[in-house]
Amino acid sequence: MNKIRRIELRSADLGEGMLVKRALPSRHQRMVGAWCFLDHAGPVNFAPGKGMHVGAHPHTALQTFTWLIDGEVLHKDSLGNELIIRPGQVNLMTAGHGIVHTEDSVVNGGRLHAAQLWIALPEELADCEPDFAHYPELPVWHSEGIQHTLLAGAYGDLEAPTAVYSEMLGMDLFSEQGGTVNLSLNPDFEYGYLPLTGQVNVAGETYTPDEFAYLEPGLNKLQMTLGTDSRVLLLGGLPFDAPVQMWWNFVGHSKEAIAQAQREWEQGGPRFGDVKDEISRTGVAARLTAPVLPWK
Repeated sequence: MNKIRRIELRSADLGEGMLVKRALPSRHQRMVGAWCFLDHAGPVNFAPGKGMHVGAHPHTALQTFTWLIDGEVLHKDSLGNELIIRPGQVNLMTAGHGIVHTEDSVVNGGRLHAAQLWIALPEELADCEPDFAHYPELPVWHSEGIQHTLLAGAYGDLEAPTAVYSEMLGMDLFSEQGGTVNLSLNPDFEYGYLPLTGQVNVAGETYTPDEFAYLEPGLNKLQMTLGTDSRVLLLGGLPFDAPVQMWWNFVGHSKEAIAQAQREWEQGGPRFGDVKDEISRTGVAARLTAPVLPWK
């Protein structure tokens, strides 16, 4: 078997008891196929009156991919979409030329567990029109005591409904009692997996939610043994021709593209719209301030 690279996650406290662990990007691995960002949020039980509240912020040249495991989150965006995502569902927002959105807990004091991912758009689609799609139903099957949910791409005869633009795979595996699965892989893909709860054993090594594992192309199968109440997220895809540039909430295929997007965000130009907020005095959600660019 190809050597598996074990990568320790970085932690960040977003306030109000919200702890996020980042698997991608890291200095050890920038991307897995087109997957260029992976945050593991929770599981967390917010204190009374507390919850997740992310103000209006922009994105470019990517798709945000939200896989909700527990809790409820209200999505609003500058296209006018307003929707609650619930466990077992995916929100897929295509930023393209530019989009703005907010994310809020529906009920303060509740529970939240989610994986937040970004998919880099191919260069020829980086400037496409923005879009938003909600997927309440995904392919689900059970085998050897493990529930499989196909999030993106194809596996066997099944294909996920999520509209992505690169050859890739996203799959969630959950086992209540524990079990072993033999996965068929595409040898042209690179892969990564992240335990979200419990633990997973691969090739005699045990991995926990503090670790992300990366596998180089060349594998055509992978055996995983999940422990009790264990959940693992499997990602794969054709390696990108060149790593994308990333800064704050922007993705781009050049530093110049990101710098231009940030200038337009800071200037309040027409590229980025507003998110409606009936509670706000102005009727729109307050915008987050971008940090200073590390390059000119």
